[in-house]
Amino acid sequence: MTQTKEECFNRDKLKIWVDADATPRDVITIVSKAGSRCEVKVLFVSNHRITLPLNNPYVRSIPVGSGEDVADDYIVNHVDRGDLVITADIPLAARVVDQEVLVISPRGEEYNKENVGERLSIRDFMHNLRSTGIQTSGPKPYGNKDKKLFAKTLDRLLTKALSI
Repeated sequence: MTQTKEECFNRDKLKIWVDADATPRDVITIVSKAGSRCEVKVLFVSNHRITLPLNNPYVRSIPVGSGEDVADDYIVNHVDRGDLVITADIPLAARVVDQEVLVISPRGEEYNKENVGERLSIRDFMHNLRSTGIQTSGPKPYGNKDKKLFAKTLDRLLTKALSI
């Protein structure tokens, strides 16, 4: 379900934060259109230059310095309760979930207090395996199924956030 402008009544408070360092192009497009449709600020935080859709007054790029977790730290320090964060970074998701923020991955997985600890444990386990020299498969390529699930989950979470 896609929200109409009339359904987006809490738009002045809500901000969508995107950890944009490794965000797929399709996600940037979907989120930018949702921000425009619902008149919600969309903030793309990145330590490198990203290309954003032109002529969208709701979309803004926030460049941060280079370094590990600089973009993550910026989001953690600026996000407000009720905002929506889009990230593939599970440690970042774990940091903001405690701030009563809605979190979604670019593949459409919602992170919340009930599941983020488990996801973080699995991520750390796989990281430890790789650090010992064991080869693991990386994530599968981003495809249409991921894009559709992301759009569906984004619509659901936007509806939830805008009705608070």
